[in-house]
Amino acid sequence: MSSTLDRPTASAATTTPEVAAQAAKPPAEPRPHLLGLEGLLSDAEREVSRTVAAFVDAEVRPHVAEWFENAHFPREIMPRLGELGLLGMHLSEQGCPGRSAVEYGLAALELEAGDSGLRTAVSVQGSLAMSAIAKHGSAEQKAQWLPGMAAGRIIGCFGLTEPTAGSDPGSMKTHARRDGAGERADWVLTGAKRWIGLASIADVAVIWAATDEGVRGFLVPTDTPGFTATPIPAKLSMRASVQCDLAFDEVRLPADALLPGARGLSGPFSCLNEARYGISWGVLGAARDSYLEALRYSLERQQFGRPLAGYQLTQKKLADMAVGIEKGWLLALHLGRLKDAGSLAPHQISVGKLDNTRTAIEICREARTVLGGNGITLDHAALRHANNLESVRTYEGTDEVHTLVIGQRITGIPAFR
Repeated sequence: MSSTLDRPTASAATTTPEVAAQAAKPPAEPRPHLLGLEGLLSDAEREVSRTVAAFVDAEVRPHVAEWFENAHFPREIMPRLGELGLLGMHLSEQGCPGRSAVEYGLAALELEAGDSGLRTAVSVQGSLAMSAIAKHGSAEQKAQWLPGMAAGRIIGCFGLTEPTAGSDPGSMKTHARRDGAGERADWVLTGAKRWIGLASIADVAVIWAATDEGVRGFLVPTDTPGFTATPIPAKLSMRASVQCDLAFDEVRLPADALLPGARGLSGPFSCLNEARYGISWGVLGAARDSYLEALRYSLERQQFGRPLAGYQLTQKKLADMAVGIEKGWLLALHLGRLKDAGSLAPHQISVGKLDNTRTAIEICREARTVLGGNGITLDHAALRHANNLESVRTYEGTDEVHTLVIGQRITGIPAFR
């Protein structure tokens, strides 16, 4: 299988003989793994990267610019992702693949090298919706939903954020009340959510609501009367993806819609941490794709009689990008090893999500400068990646929130209010 890490080559027709000779005989592994980091992976981990990279090359790259331009997410890709074992791949419940955290991270990186919207869809499905059911659902709920979700036949979404409650989910207005007496009484759900991924194409929604018992989670089939999902239009970011406004107008749910294992905000937060971990890896895919594109372009593009790659300023840009990717990759791998060992702490996830995301944005923006004016078109990926990462930087905790998580760990003083 081909890999998106295949070395770019310079065209002999557009480069000097010296540069062409150097490009024809590159160092063993110059880009981006300057340090030979692939040697830190097992054979199984490398195979995950190769398999997902080949899928992205064959089924995403030829179409993603058109998807982005037309604000289209291809729902039909979800069963293909299921066939590859990428939906809930780190879960073991009900026949889910049960792959390691590192393998999941490597898959996220390769998916986001295609587009952040694709990695986001896998995250919403697996790390959020499926994770909520696996962690907090009953045996019956797991059996009902997880097999179909793992196969991509059933699409899920995860509703926590509200129009006025983003970084402060404890202030949510969505409410669920019991209608009747006893544990078998129905629940009635009212309220609204915003920025909910996959919601307009989902079959089931995991909705978090305030109740007299604290925050609880509910499984809401999206064809339930009173449930409405409306795609958010005119986005400048994540256009090859789906984010929605949700409205709940007296949505009546049976008693067994309640996720029995989740009480309080620790329920949704445990799922958010799964998604944040995946982001620490995924954003490096967008950064690497932008870097490799800038590298290829700089070797081929002639200015003042020589390729851009032959100028010191361009080489500084490329070197900074490559080093940033290396450092981010080492951080993500360390977090993955900790997660597989069962010792990954939330503040450590915040370090990865915060720093790798802002590093990735800087790399994508810098890559666009190497591409010049051509870089603002969808013929090139760097600006598309940079625009997408503005959303990734905001969701699953803003820079400010993750900074304060780290600050609290350092000082012992919570400073959120």
